Order: sequence, then C-alpha cells, then structure tokens
Amino acid sequence: MRGKIIAVAQQKGGAGKTTLAVHLAVAAAEAGHSVLCLDIDPQGTLSAWGALRAARQPALTVEVEAVAGHRVRDAAERGQRGHDLVVIDAPPHDDTETRQAIRAAEMIILPMQPSPLDLWATKPVVDAALAADRPLRIALNRVPPRSRLTDALLEQAESLGAPVLANRLGGRVAIPTAMAEGLTAIETEPRGRAAEEVRALAAEIFALIDLGKSSR
Repeated sequence: MRGKIIAVAQQKGGAGKTTLAVHLAVAAAEAGHSVLCLDIDPQGTLSAWGALRAARQPALTVEVEAVAGHRVRDAAERGQRGHDLVVIDAPPHDDTETRQAIRAAEMIILPMQPSPLDLWATKPVVDAALAADRPLRIALNRVPPRSRLTDALLEQAESLGAPVLANRLGGRVAIPTAMAEGLTAIETEPRGRAAEEVRALAAEIFALIDLGKSSR
C-alpha cells in the first residue's frame, strides 16, 4: 500500500513551516506510522534538525532526506513505497521548487500566523495549489489566546479559497525549545498543552488524507 504525501508550504519565512512539518512527522511516528521528511529548502533547517535528532537517537523514528527541488516528485514517489507518510518541507518563497512540491503532494498544508503579512503571503501558494488541482488547508500557528485580529483574518483567509483547519497551534515555548534539541514538544513535554495541540492538528490533517492505522 502506497503512503500518503503532504507538502508544507508558505511563501513567507518565519511562519513556522519547518516546525509544523517535523511536528506532523513525529505525531505520525507516535501513531505507529513510518515517516520520511524531504527537505527541499536550500536553508536546510529540517536537515539540521534531522542531524541533531540522529545524534540523540530518540525512540520515535523519522527519516530525513535532503533532495534537490527538481527531484522532489521522484523522491516522494520512491519514499511512499516504503513509508506511510512523506512530508515535504518546501522553500519559503514562490518558485519552481515550491510548485514541484505542490504537484508531488496529495495535500498542501499552509502554516499562517495571525498577522496581515502572513495572510498576504498565502495567496501565491493558494494559487499554485489551485492551479495544480491539489487540496490545501491553512494551519494557524502561534495563535494568541484571545485575538479579534485572528477572527478577522480567518474570514479573509477563507475568501482566498483555502479552508482553515479547526485545530491550531498556540505560541508555546515548548515547541521551539524542543526543536533546538532535534526533538518535538510531543517528546519533551508529552502531556503538555503544546503536545495536545500538535496531536489534535495532526489528527485532523491525517483524517483528511485518510492516514489511518499503520499499514506497515
């Protein structure tokens, strides 16, 4: 049975793209799935996280591979033959490599902080996903506890043709702290609020792509 492929893409840097990608990957591993992360971002943030992780050898296994953007489709299709889930971390700008990642994926996840700058940066990715006929969902990240701005931006985001996921991630310190160690909040604070939010968001996404019980 072939695995599922998702791409995490956002034109604006600093929106939490790589952070979301690795937390989804580890959430899938925690659920018993075999997971491959493909890093096509020239900045190599995901690969750096993967190197830290390999040195620590945590209980949850996530493979990380850096590939050239023009080879991402081949790498993803090869990866889905041996993994339940392939997560592509796309570059933080609208270019050919991002479009390649979008075309290779079955679902596009677009992280967005509740700010006008992040909202404006979503449109190129939304347009690319629509042009490629790929479903896309916005994942709100670093959301403050109470914000009228968040509600206003939600309406604008929906108007772009990109549904917003019901679950969201708050601005939890546990998430970047874990990343610096090659881990995730699921592992460093498994019963913490950040881990709960990650699991809920991951479960919503996995249901959309029909990633059920492990097939391996």
